[in-house]
Amino acid sequence: MIKNIVFDMGCVLIDWNPPAIVARENLGEADSALLLREVFHCAEWAAMDHGWMSQEEGCARICRRLPERLHEAARHCVFDWWKYPLDPIPGMAELVREVKALGYGVYLLSNATSSLSEYFHRIPGSECFDGRIVSADVKMLKPEREIYAELYRQFSLDPAECFFIDDSIINVDGAWLSGMNATVFMGDMARLRRELNEAGVPVSL
Repeated sequence: MIKNIVFDMGCVLIDWNPPAIVARENLGEADSALLLREVFHCAEWAAMDHGWMSQEEGCARICRRLPERLHEAARHCVFDWWKYPLDPIPGMAELVREVKALGYGVYLLSNATSSLSEYFHRIPGSECFDGRIVSADVKMLKPEREIYAELYRQFSLDPAECFFIDDSIINVDGAWLSGMNATVFMGDMARLRRELNEAGVPVSL
């Protein structure tokens, strides 16, 4: 029986849109493409999420690959992206509050830097969470088996009693392999509610 709902953050609770973050810098097309690639699609970004590298070190390494004119924009992307409005995924805050009201435990499992603690309270529905595991804090990254085990250990959860919602197929696969029921969320709230119902979670349809 499902007793706990576990949510990813980016593209589940809030919109995670690197091109939109880069667009705030008002750069030309070529510089925007370069910034997007070198900041958001690089080994340093994964290492910062993994907690292996500080944001300061990661940003410094990124800037070494970029022309000086883009250094300030790169720092904005690394350090300040969350200081702008955090756009919620439509209907997700209502779902979080609904499952909480039904008596389910509500948890976060996110690949993110430790700065998440500075903005998580701004995410609609965040007041409902009973706990969270942030990859950089535990030096583990989805879909590594250890991060799911850390979720279960830290909050004394039985994986068979958990339902995980993530936008990444490989993260959902990791959840299944750890013993937790899971689904890939691609923005279809009606489908997600049906899947929760099928798993025995009586949310409204």
